[in-house]
Amino acid sequence: MKIAVTGASGLIGQPLVAHLRQQGHDVYRMVRRATSAPDEITWNPESGFVDLEKLAGTEAVIHLAGAGVGDHRWTDAYKKEIRDSRVKGTDTIARAIASLDPKPRVFVCGSAIGFYGDTGDRIVTETNPAGHGFLADVVVAWEAAANPARDAGIRVVHPRTGLVVAGNGGAWGRMFPLFKAGVGGKLGSGKQYWSWISLRDEVGALTYLTENESLTGPVNLTAPTPQTNAEITKVMGSVLGRPTLLAVPSIALKTVLGEFSSEVLGSARVLPAVLEQKGFHFQDTTIESAIRQALV
Repeated sequence: MKIAVTGASGLIGQPLVAHLRQQGHDVYRMVRRATSAPDEITWNPESGFVDLEKLAGTEAVIHLAGAGVGDHRWTDAYKKEIRDSRVKGTDTIARAIASLDPKPRVFVCGSAIGFYGDTGDRIVTETNPAGHGFLADVVVAWEAAANPARDAGIRVVHPRTGLVVAGNGGAWGRMFPLFKAGVGGKLGSGKQYWSWISLRDEVGALTYLTENESLTGPVNLTAPTPQTNAEITKVMGSVLGRPTLLAVPSIALKTVLGEFSSEVLGSARVLPAVLEQKGFHFQDTTIESAIRQALV
């Protein structure tokens, strides 16, 4: 297939592009600048521009672009950037592919388990409604922005991704140096559930959503074994052979992180019901396996 990918230079995008090419697909990277390579397509979510001529003939679009949720303190300006980067970007891509003839067969439009809000120790799946809070509201608007593609008859899938376990980015990219230095520990009470997925399973699942024509709508991209922050902290210490005694108090996180601390301290016990029903094979079903794989 001819596949276009936004966010192709990101934590997930880079290995995904490489994997898709290994699978024999013709992959184009969508970039927000003038192209400098034959496999690039220019787009600009701010102006709504997409190079439709070069996008023509695309059979699948995987949209991963968006400002990092934990990259900066949540000022009003950065919260607007988080929302706009997702909603405007998705609307731009969705309208562009809806105008193509022929149209792509599938639009895999990135999403997040932030949709469910803080669920405590309650298990949630794709059938649960949206939760409350800033990120939940963003995800609802983000997914709705794909409607032009949906209305045009394109199969739209929303991979609601959990915390990606990777060695060079995301939450674990920040935690590994602390734990290796022996200053890692649980965050707050440690009782909050973290729904995670290994990077290689994230890539495999996105490929699966692209190729499996029976899948549509929201699909949770999380391992089937969410665990508490305290449990994950214990495994981190065991794998790295380091102590994990220095817990970070909730008040300290709130002081340092501001409003974003609600996401670190919040609990999301999310299960991948759709993927399990379809028989998707996870390579990393335990957090220990995912951590060890991230360290390879």
